[in-house]
Amino acid sequence: MTTDEIPDIADVRQLLGPGGAALQIDRGCNGEYYVAPGERGFLQVITNLAARKCVLIGLFCVEGFSASARFSLFYVFEKKTRIIILIRDCDGRTSSVARIFPSASWFERECRDGFGVEFDGAFDTRRLFLHETYPDGFHPLARSFRNGPVVTRQSVDPADEYPFRNVSGEGVYQVPVGPVHAGIIEPGHFRFSVIGETIFNLEVRMFYTHRGIEKLAEGKTPQESVGVAEAVSGDESVANAGAFCLAVEKISGTPVPERAWYLRTILLEMERICSHLGDQAGMLVDVAFPLGAAQFSVLREDVFRMNARLTGSRFMRGVIVPGGLAQDVSKADLSALAAFTRQFRKRYRVGLKIVLSTTSVIDRFATTGVIRKYLLRPLNITGPAARASGGRVDVRVNHPYGIYDRFAPAMKPLNDGDVLSRFTVKAAEILDSLDLVDRLLAQVPEGPVKGDVAVGDGYALALVESARGQNLCWVRVRDGLIDRYKVRTASFCNWQAIEHAVQGNIVPDFPVINKSMNLSYAGTDL
Repeated sequence: MTTDEIPDIADVRQLLGPGGAALQIDRGCNGEYYVAPGERGFLQVITNLAARKCVLIGLFCVEGFSASARFSLFYVFEKKTRIIILIRDCDGRTSSVARIFPSASWFERECRDGFGVEFDGAFDTRRLFLHETYPDGFHPLARSFRNGPVVTRQSVDPADEYPFRNVSGEGVYQVPVGPVHAGIIEPGHFRFSVIGETIFNLEVRMFYTHRGIEKLAEGKTPQESVGVAEAVSGDESVANAGAFCLAVEKISGTPVPERAWYLRTILLEMERICSHLGDQAGMLVDVAFPLGAAQFSVLREDVFRMNARLTGSRFMRGVIVPGGLAQDVSKADLSALAAFTRQFRKRYRVGLKIVLSTTSVIDRFATTGVIRKYLLRPLNITGPAARASGGRVDVRVNHPYGIYDRFAPAMKPLNDGDVLSRFTVKAAEILDSLDLVDRLLAQVPEGPVKGDVAVGDGYALALVESARGQNLCWVRVRDGLIDRYKVRTASFCNWQAIEHAVQGNIVPDFPVINKSMNLSYAGTDL
């Protein structure tokens, strides 16, 4: 089918603006649209997309994609059910779009650190994931770099230290927290500017343990790279492996058996339940309500044990593979899961009733850590954090994959945007996931769980809805091996929302605000 025969191609041209009629538009194998407007038309198209309220959900660099330039920048835009990718070639320097699309700021800084691409006119040119101990001129995602030891600086001159925003005034003082924390968590630095206990500025700095995830996948077969995708964030193993495999399957044209999609979807929803339970327990710990926290923690442990029974892994690792599943789930285990969800639902409702009828908890949750709706689009905030602030974005609904077109959940957004709203949205999603699992269990078809995979060359974008929100990955296969694996989790964008959510709150409320968003350090620091 040519692009002119695709019914929705006219909608894409309309989004691109007046010049869209003359542009070549190619449809990707996962339904995304690729457009290369050229440098002269790029900024005009960008302006048109901004005027039409498109969201910049991703920006990444690919080396060696174009024969005429060293780098190709891929700008991924979303508008309801449409995904448009603008391809912009450059040889190491181009103009920034962060003043038009604020979400581009971290993306551009990531491209600068990883590949050495400079963005003229950027309002923030500080390093992102390469901290000041890394040597100048070091760009670990460039092809010129091969995995190996890196000689870092043993000391840093004060003039070269990371320039945090300077906030000063009468009565203003700084409260630095981290990167080393009292709990067993990953490193992250939070610099509060406060007057008394009231926060009026927060600057977040992540990326203390860059792991080279994307580089690690290069040169591996797709089958070998599934483990890399699972390592992006441990509690998103199913979501990230699923996104990677979906992209590979679209590239190779591999049909996934129906039974495999039913089981994959069950595992995705079990992962969501587990994540939300951990969030809710953590939120209750942070407001000193151990009775409720203990109940949710026990329920979460029970879900972990059920995961292990179904797949052999508490985090369901090693199960999702290109073409379907590495192993089937027995009828006995599926029956046990059906009995488990019935009992689980009753126990969860009891715990939920206790929490929501405790005035001290509601007092701490309500009006705390508000994320304003007007921030959702410019920062690409997604997931429960967005749906608690009036957002209506869910990949399962907007871009259904697998069998979600038949089993799409109903979005139930709230509008207050506070901790209480995020707690309530996650409670509703747990119950909806339980209902969805029950529906799937009642209809799981017989048959194989893995199709034959003949990996061909090509590239594809995949989106999935993880527990935290919209996860994106782009995969390019050349000569049967991974040439480029780009992954962006919901946390990468959502971390920037917390800087706004804490303003006007007091320092002791930061832990519960942070936990209510459940932001992943590992899922950000790749």
